[in-house]
Amino acid sequence: MTASECVPLAKTGGLGDVVGALSGALAGLGAEVAVALPAYQSILESGRPLQKTGMEVETRLDKNRVTGTVLKTELDGGVPVYLIQADPYFRRPQFYGTPQGDYPDNAERFTFFSKAVLQLALSTGPWDVIHSHDWQSALVPVLKKLDAKSWPELQNAKTVLTIHNLAHQGLFPFASWNLLNLEARYFAPEYLEFYGRINVLKGGILFADALTTVSRKYAEEILTPEYGCGLEGVLRDRERDLHGILNGIDYREWNPATDPHIKKQYSAANLRGKQVCKKDLQDLYGLPPKAATPMIGIVSRLADQKGLDILLEVIEDILRFDLQLVILGAGDQKYQDALAQLPKTYPGKIGVKIAFENVLAHQIEAGADMFLMPSKYEPCGLNQIYSLKYGTVPIVRATGGLDDTIEDYDPLAGTGNGFKFTGYSGSELLQAIKRALAVCVNKKAWKQVIANGMACDFSWEKSAKAYLELYRTLTQQ
Repeated sequence: MTASECVPLAKTGGLGDVVGALSGALAGLGAEVAVALPAYQSILESGRPLQKTGMEVETRLDKNRVTGTVLKTELDGGVPVYLIQADPYFRRPQFYGTPQGDYPDNAERFTFFSKAVLQLALSTGPWDVIHSHDWQSALVPVLKKLDAKSWPELQNAKTVLTIHNLAHQGLFPFASWNLLNLEARYFAPEYLEFYGRINVLKGGILFADALTTVSRKYAEEILTPEYGCGLEGVLRDRERDLHGILNGIDYREWNPATDPHIKKQYSAANLRGKQVCKKDLQDLYGLPPKAATPMIGIVSRLADQKGLDILLEVIEDILRFDLQLVILGAGDQKYQDALAQLPKTYPGKIGVKIAFENVLAHQIEAGADMFLMPSKYEPCGLNQIYSLKYGTVPIVRATGGLDDTIEDYDPLAGTGNGFKFTGYSGSELLQAIKRALAVCVNKKAWKQVIANGMACDFSWEKSAKAYLELYRTLTQQ
């Protein structure tokens, strides 16, 4: 398993959650799993025990030889993690860049990482499958196939690439081409060239033996111009090898019955603790402690993808309802500025915290009555799945994994675990909130929606079995 993030060692988003949890779940099913990860500054300075392996990786970048050393640690459950240490590349305050933008040498950093991973696979194998995640390790299948003479012992290994978010492709100028040490003929539209630039993810899509993405619906969506980010044609050519496997979640971390971060633990059998968590959340955000007033939570990266534009379009209308709204997130300055102003304009109605805070995210999941995710697109989404477990009813746009995991509530049949809207507009978002508020007034119906959600099972074991089946199919070809 090779990626640029892996919980609990390195995380900026869902990618890290998936790599850590999937690796552990696969090991739990009897697979022999190891993870390869850059040795970032935060890992080296974490105080976690790191073992020197004595292994070195030496790679060629253009005409230069670059070496790194290999450290080792373990995930919970004993999955080994090999950390590729090359301090000039990875001993930096952030993984990918600063608030001002990406590091200018990201092409060099992650080309080195991908070549080092192949070198590491040689030293620690033989491996049946090398599974890459996102653009940061998408060069692994490319280099294995197009530079096969450098890694002849790896040619029996199959490669899998998981696309977590197609919008992030690893685009670099032609000036970086020599870092790959590939023939110039591969810088062409049928290979890695993309409108005059190198497209690392495109290369991975072309040369991995199998492709996966993180929900069934997103696997369909990315074949269309609306969601394909310019790569829909390439993906359609590989449609037969593209599999949508929904992410699971780690119920050891996200479970209100055992969550150490919340004011009072609770379960589907006894929801009394949820009211205590709600009052605690109101206190944390300086909102009036109104038990009967519905409370909507948002935990999100503040970016266009997450639907902040349509939220702001109707925020005045939303706040006219008898409800409270709490927001946690950071991201684009325009959204940070716009949201930060709202508590002054609507005191007692809305609380905003511009940050990423894991503990507060747990407290919002536990204390809110509803959870809002109006995303423009959402490959999988995890917060709506956390919300189900916490009895916090999701209101989502029907896209990607949000559509796969949330079933619209039907008051006649008593089925469904949330509320969905289809069109990407403020007016449809507003209507979905109105529907949720109307059901919330009916205590019996609301209890039914909560119970339906808390009964859902999105544990990693089911997803890991699907990956294991894919690996077995590949290795038998």
